Amino acid sequence: MFSPNDSFGFLKASGVQVADEVCRIFYDMKVRKCSTPEEIKKRKKAVIFCLSADKKCIIVEEGKEILVGDVGVTITDPFKHFVGMLPEKDCRYALYDASFETKESRKEELMFFLWAPELAPLKSKMIYASSKDAIKKKFQGLVRFSMCLGHPPEA
Repeated sequence: MFSPNDSFGFLKASGVQVADEVCRIFYDMKVRKCSTPEEIKKRKKAVIFCLSADKKCIIVEEGKEILVGDVGVTITDPFKHFVGMLPEKDCRYALYDASFETKESRKEELMFFLWAPELAPLKSKMIYASSKDAIKKKFQGLVRFSMCLGHPPEA
């Protein structure tokens, strides 16, 4: 039985907030506007989010993004590069703008990931898992949700 004062009190409700910048990035990735070629190059293909140092807010992890303009120029395989940006020993949230083909057509879907590798501390896994609903509620209209546990997905 846990008391409110023990170190696992966050299990009841994480109380983690979502930074406005995270919501803005989601909206920008979700909404496909008619854009100039230069604007398209600046669009995010993937972005990684983490908890702030005080574990109270989901924020953008600095330097952890892939721009559409980088694909084919400095990054040949964006999904493989994306997986390589995920830490081996800690949890993260991520958005990835996936492109794929079906028999009928070419499709694009925005995917949300909760990354919880085997080597991440248990407390980190618990905080991220209990906080994912906060971010999912902000990401209205998200089609795909994926929870990656253990080993990185094969690219």
